[in-house]
Amino acid sequence: MQSVNSNKIFGKYLNLLGITLSKPCLEDLNKIVFAHMTIIPFENLSKLYYFKTLGQKGIPELSIYLDGIKRYHFGGTCYSNNYNLNQLLRFLGYDVTFCGADMNKPDVHIANLVKIEGKEFIVDAGYAAPFLMPLPRFLDIDFKIPFGKDEYVLSPMDNSGCSQMSFFMEGVKKHGYLLKPAPRAIDYFHEAINNSYHDGGTFMDSILLVRFGDGYSIRLHNYNLIESRKGEIKKKTLASFDELINTIEDIFKIPEKISRIALEGASLSKDVFD
Repeated sequence: MQSVNSNKIFGKYLNLLGITLSKPCLEDLNKIVFAHMTIIPFENLSKLYYFKTLGQKGIPELSIYLDGIKRYHFGGTCYSNNYNLNQLLRFLGYDVTFCGADMNKPDVHIANLVKIEGKEFIVDAGYAAPFLMPLPRFLDIDFKIPFGKDEYVLSPMDNSGCSQMSFFMEGVKKHGYLLKPAPRAIDYFHEAINNSYHDGGTFMDSILLVRFGDGYSIRLHNYNLIESRKGEIKKKTLASFDELINTIEDIFKIPEKISRIALEGASLSKDVFD
């Protein structure tokens, strides 16, 4: 039986997504994932802001996470987006597990595995990628997700049950991760999460904001803005810090004063995709 407080806070979560309470099924899981990906952006401004204003070194409590979405149009990185989505799915009764994924180091990415209707899907709201639906793991051939001239490719499981996700830019692999199916508690990732706040950490001296919609995406990586609409791509390099702040407010609706606090002292020179 769910507590009154759980019903209230997860009710707020569902309201933000425009989702009504329902029993677990693949159709509704698709609706939840699409809503989460199109309403809640991938961004690390909130990470910088909460670190500077609250001394936050970890995943914000759900109440803070939801308040940030409502007040500031925040989202989060892989830790906060995927962890909180995991908690929502658990609340709704889905069979969901939390898993680690290897990139340049072991377990520096996390994602969800959902078992439903006898099949297993990856639900990943924290890779700044257009994963607008649950991604099937039961594959005989590559599962491809087009992204303009580029594409994400999910390969069939290997002999150990791991799933390889790869991103190809104009045919050249740029990055990816190996998802390991072993269920993990969030405490298992404490060291990786803590290390992400160290000086020189990927998201401590750079910014990445990504919003997806039906047929479009907007990506702001440091001073580079890329918009893709139905395959047509427009790129722009912002000329100044003030233009960057104004662009964040205009496109992502994050208030100027919040962005200025978050980005104060950041060189914005680190490439997230290195």
